[in-house]
Amino acid sequence: MSLSLSENPVAAPARANYLLAQMPAEDQARWASQLETVELLKGRVLFEAGSPALHVYFPITAIVSMIHTTHSGDAAQVAMIGVEGAAGLAAAMGGESPACRAVVQRAGLAFRMRVPAVREELLRSGPVVQRLLRYLQSLITQIAHTAVCNRHHSLERQLCRWLLLCLDRQHGHCELSVTQELISNLLGVRREGVTESAQRLQAAGLIRYSRGHIAVLDRPGLEARACECYALLKQDFLRLLPQEPDGVDAATSATFAPVAVQA
Repeated sequence: MSLSLSENPVAAPARANYLLAQMPAEDQARWASQLETVELLKGRVLFEAGSPALHVYFPITAIVSMIHTTHSGDAAQVAMIGVEGAAGLAAAMGGESPACRAVVQRAGLAFRMRVPAVREELLRSGPVVQRLLRYLQSLITQIAHTAVCNRHHSLERQLCRWLLLCLDRQHGHCELSVTQELISNLLGVRREGVTESAQRLQAAGLIRYSRGHIAVLDRPGLEARACECYALLKQDFLRLLPQEPDGVDAATSATFAPVAVQA
């Protein structure tokens, strides 16, 4: 399976992970022999908090939720990772074990690489380390905004933010396959509150929801209804998109060729 990392990810969204796409060509070639493409099923646990992570995952079409659980069993999503980033990266950059549980929120494809191999690569390439550190800074920003948003903003605004963050990682698709129960679990709120907020958004003509599906009908209206957290996170997300150098023909650029797809 050959994936062109130089093509515009907006035009060919399913063919690259943005973080990998920004690596220098020589690093791309070296990483390609150690990456494998895997299909991630919805609900799959990639790693648990406090347990060593075996792989770093670079989503392509999948979306991964980072979930923190308290000793009492209460849980909430603290970050969402899609095509822009990687899950488990901290374990390869010095962390002994992940602080959060990683669960597949949306089924799809991802690259994965064993943690020891990622660590070895980080010792070889300064430019790669800088790019990964910039991404980790973005992830920390998302976690911080999520914490503030969950504490100070209304549930309706939180729901708008959450839906928009999902859309940003779905390559332009305007329909989400998600239940209100899952949303309530990820936001750490009562399901009844999510139902009431969704009903108001539907009455306003912003979304249409049925059992297990939410279709966004008016994205600008949804953005206007969301809190300021989303606008700030969107700016950060856009900064992570690879930029095609001037004068470079994507058709002649290097390609990634990871090993065989696994189910």
